[in-house]
Amino acid sequence: MNRLRSLLMGDTFPRNRLRSLLMGDTFPRLAADLQARPGTWLSRLVFLLGPWASFWMVEILNENDVFSDLYGWQVLMNLIWYYIWFVLCRLVLGWRRRAAAFAVSVCFLVGLVNHYVLRFRGRILFPADLTAWKTAANVADAFDFSMDLAMEEALILLVAYLGMVLFCSPQRRRDKMPKPLGAGLILFILGYNFTFFGTGALPALGIYTQQWVTQANGFLLNFTVAMRYSSVDKPEDYDHNTVLELMEEYPTVAGDPEVTQPVNLIVIMNESFADMTIFENLGASEDPTPFLHSLEENTVKGWMYSPVTGGGTASVEFEYLTGFATIFQPPHTVAYQLYAEEGMPSLAALAGTEGYESTAFHPYQSSGWNRPIVYSDMRFDHQLYQEDVSAPYLIRHYISDQSDYEKLYEITDGEQGDRTFIFNVTMQNHSSYAQGWNNLEKTITLPQAQKDADYTAEQYLSLMKASDDALRELIQHYSQCGEPTMIVFFGDHQPPLKNAFYELLYGKKLSERTTEELMKQYATPFFIWTNYDIQEREDVVISPNYLGVLTAQMAGLPLTGYMNFLSQLYEELPVITPVGLIDGAGNFLTEEELSPEQQEWLMTYETLNYCGMVDLFDEARPMYCLD
Repeated sequence: MNRLRSLLMGDTFPRNRLRSLLMGDTFPRLAADLQARPGTWLSRLVFLLGPWASFWMVEILNENDVFSDLYGWQVLMNLIWYYIWFVLCRLVLGWRRRAAAFAVSVCFLVGLVNHYVLRFRGRILFPADLTAWKTAANVADAFDFSMDLAMEEALILLVAYLGMVLFCSPQRRRDKMPKPLGAGLILFILGYNFTFFGTGALPALGIYTQQWVTQANGFLLNFTVAMRYSSVDKPEDYDHNTVLELMEEYPTVAGDPEVTQPVNLIVIMNESFADMTIFENLGASEDPTPFLHSLEENTVKGWMYSPVTGGGTASVEFEYLTGFATIFQPPHTVAYQLYAEEGMPSLAALAGTEGYESTAFHPYQSSGWNRPIVYSDMRFDHQLYQEDVSAPYLIRHYISDQSDYEKLYEITDGEQGDRTFIFNVTMQNHSSYAQGWNNLEKTITLPQAQKDADYTAEQYLSLMKASDDALRELIQHYSQCGEPTMIVFFGDHQPPLKNAFYELLYGKKLSERTTEELMKQYATPFFIWTNYDIQEREDVVISPNYLGVLTAQMAGLPLTGYMNFLSQLYEELPVITPVGLIDGAGNFLTEEELSPEQQEWLMTYETLNYCGMVDLFDEARPMYCLD
C-alpha cells in the first residue's frame, strides 16, 4: 500500500502527471489559470449569465413567467437569440464588462418599449410597429408611462446584474477572442440566421407567430418569427406599370341608382356559427338552426367557404373587409398583426364615402387580434367592446348573441335617419365547449357514438340553437324597423371539434377526403336579408374576399376598381381559399387543377392583392380607395 501511495503521490509519480494522464493537458492549464486569474473567470461567468438575466428581465416586462408560461423549446430558442446578441456585442466591443453592460441595458430598453406597447395596445411589439414610431410619438402625451410592478421587478434585476458586472475585475487590456472560436461563433450565427429566416425550417417545425395571446412564444422569439413571416412574396413579373394597366382595365363603378341604399347596413360575423347539417351523418336530435333554414323572403343565402377552420377569426374579418385573400399570405399568418397599415382599403372606408357613420363592435376584450389599431387603420369612426355592453346576459362566460344584438338595436334605433354601418363580431359561440352549461339549455343531443367521439359537440350544437333563437329576434326587430335595413350574416369558421367526430360525420378517415369533401369543413352559412323587396336567391357559393363586394353591390354602394375586378373574378372563381377553389361551373379544384385561363385570373388577383396590401403606391391608390 505504501508502495502504491509512493508511486501515486511521491516524487516518482507527481500529482500533476496523474492529473495529466486523467485529463490531458487542457484541464490542468484551465485549472491553473482559474487559480491564477479568478477575477477573469468570474467575469466570464457573469458574461455567460447575461443572456439568462436579459431573457428573464424581458419576459417579466412581457408579463410572462419564464418558469411556467413557456415550453422548454421556446426558452431555448429565445436564449439562442440572446446569446447571439451578447456574442456580437463581445466581438464588436472586445471588453467583457462593457459588452455585458451594453447588451443587458439594450435588452432592458427594448423590453420596456415592448411593455408599454403591451400596456397600451394589448399585444407585444411587432416588426411592423418600427415603421410607425412617428405616429406613436405624436400621441405619446395621451398615455400613462408611470412605473408598475413588472417594471420595478425588471429594473431590480437589471441593477443586480449590472452590479455583478461592476464587481468583476476590469480587464487590463482588450481581451482578444481566439480566432478559431471567433470564426466558429460567426459561422454558427450566420448558419442559424440562414436556417431561421431563409429556409422552411420554421414551417416544418410548426413554429409560427402567436397572434392572439402574443406573449406565448416569449418576446424575442415571437418578434423574430414575425420577421420571418412578415414579407409577402412579390408576384412574378410584378411591376407598377402592370398595375396601372389593370387600373385602366378595371375602373371605378358607380352605385346602381335603382338599388335601395339601406339606412342601416349591419354586418354580423357570428363566432364559430356553422350549419352542421351540411354533413348527412350528423345525428342531432333536432335541427339546431330551424330559423336560419326558414329564411326565404327578401333573402340571398348560401354557403361561404372560409379560409380557416376551427379558429383564425381575424383572417376572415380581413378578407371580408378588404377583399384581400389569405391564399397569397404566408401560411398561418394573420394580416391583422403583420400587414395592416394606416389608410388601408376597407368596406368601412368605402361606406364612409357615402355618408355612413361606421362602428366596429366586438363584445369581448379589445386586446385580441390587434383590433383597435386595425379598425382605426380601416377608418372605422367608432369601436365598441365588452365594457360598452351594460348588464349583458351571459351564456357560459361570454356575452350572448341576444345581448350583442340588443346593442345593435341601441345603435340603430337611437340614430333615426342617420346612415349607419356596423361590423359586428359576436362572441357567444367561442370555443371551448366544455365550459359548463351556465345559462345554456341542453337542447340538442347526439347518438352515443358521436357523443363519445367528442363529448363537447352537444354543447356546441346547443349554442347553435341559442344563436338561432337570437337570430329570429334580430330579424323580427328589424322587420318592424321603419328605415331600410340590410343585414349581412355569416359564420367565420366551423368549430374546433375533434377529428374523431369529423371522421364519423364523413364516414371515412380525414386523410381520405376529396377536395370537395375537405372543403365541407370550411363551409359556413351566410345570408343577406333586407326589410324591403329584393330578388331572392339560394345556394349561392362565395368566399369572404368576395362577400364584401356583394355587400356593396346589394347596398347600392360604388365599387372601387379593385372591387370591380373582384366582381368579374367571382364569375370565374367564386370561391378561393388556401385549401381549395370552386370555379364558375361548380367544380371543386386545387390550384394545380386550374385551367391556364383560370391560372391567369389568379395571377392577376395576386398582383392586385400584393399592390393593395403591400405596395400601395400613390398612382394606384384610386383603384383601391374612393377618398
